[in-house]
Amino acid sequence: MTDDPRVAGAGQAPLDTATRLALQRTNLALERTTMAWIRTSTSLIAFGFTIFKFFEYRAAELKRTVVSPWIVGMIMISVGMTALILAWVQHRRESATLRAQDPDLPYSLAGIMAAMIAILGLVALVVVGWRL
Repeated sequence: MTDDPRVAGAGQAPLDTATRLALQRTNLALERTTMAWIRTSTSLIAFGFTIFKFFEYRAAELKRTVVSPWIVGMIMISVGMTALILAWVQHRRESATLRAQDPDLPYSLAGIMAAMIAILGLVALVVVGWRL
């Protein structure tokens, strides 16, 4: 344990106002960054699904090409899902680090949103993968 009064923990002094506000600003910046990754991932997933569905009527003639709408759609959805999962893992790690400094930080809504978008991305991946 440290004797630093800026660090809160069991048996230690509470954080001073400036430190608490700095941790809250850092937490909000982490939330904004995670939401930006969620928006980027959602765009990739939606655009991949749209490419597949838009060109689906021409699937028979494009199926023999190397860069078919199905392949492009699957790649874009997969990249979007990968980005979303990596952003979520980074968010959890950084949140744990901040929560070690201040256990009273509010719970992250960005993590819940990432899980919901991941479920939608998984549905899109299944639909495109099975060509429904």
